[in-house]
Amino acid sequence: MNPRLLGLCAGVSALLAAPTAVFAHDDDEEEIPFDVAEVFFELNDTDGDLGIHALIDGDAWKRLRIEDMNERRVLSIKVRGRLRRQGLTEIFFESAEPTFDELPPATFFSRFPEGTYEISGRTLEGDELKSETEITHRMPAPPNPTVNGMQFATHCDDEDNDYEPTEVSGVVVIAWVAVTMTHPSLGSPQGLPEITIVNYEVVVEAELETADGDEFVSILSVILPPDVTAMTIPAEFLAQSDTFKYEVLAREESWNQTAIESCFLFEEGG
Repeated sequence: MNPRLLGLCAGVSALLAAPTAVFAHDDDEEEIPFDVAEVFFELNDTDGDLGIHALIDGDAWKRLRIEDMNERRVLSIKVRGRLRRQGLTEIFFESAEPTFDELPPATFFSRFPEGTYEISGRTLEGDELKSETEITHRMPAPPNPTVNGMQFATHCDDEDNDYEPTEVSGVVVIAWVAVTMTHPSLGSPQGLPEITIVNYEVVVEAELETADGDEFVSILSVILPPDVTAMTIPAEFLAQSDTFKYEVLAREESWNQTAIESCFLFEEGG
């Protein structure tokens, strides 16, 4: 769904029932931490769906496992084929994101309970990689953006009869409300307790067509510090099209993030 994130490399097989012996090790063996080991949730507040994501980076590995605090397996991966000799270092994944009608938030969160999750692996040389990450159900409240001061559009499918993008011209500024509370109706705890935002992300897309008639998506993606709540879209980017989709994400300290998606029509020189 999110164009800013990298897909998985080819040649990786996810094994849902890998033998425990694969990760057996000597208790005296020194464990190497991952450089990055994050497992987190993303809420699309516009579409009403949740997904679990992970970003892991470190020494080259041939096996990887994620377990929850009860040692229940969340994911097990074994590199096969030519990549087994080369190894992997960085991997990102995101789960399927059914709508709340198909998968209610309470059911989703029950699959991935709060607690300390362990990420472990085996390097090409046979050394063990291991890190821990804290999983919470604290989801940021939606950032509720505006474009040039106008409320974000809620109907952005141009094939629907109710398609109604925000119409703007001149200098285009996407701004949003600073997020200081958790989501009011899902996640844990509820009741609007305070939350710490570590950054915001703005992603703007324009669907284009090349001279050869091929489709091409031009993407502007910017990560901003928590004290910045507005971004001016460069004129060079706006010159590509008159139809844009955008997304504003609020990310809290556990990496959980909440996104709002919307769209606008741009009239040059207005």
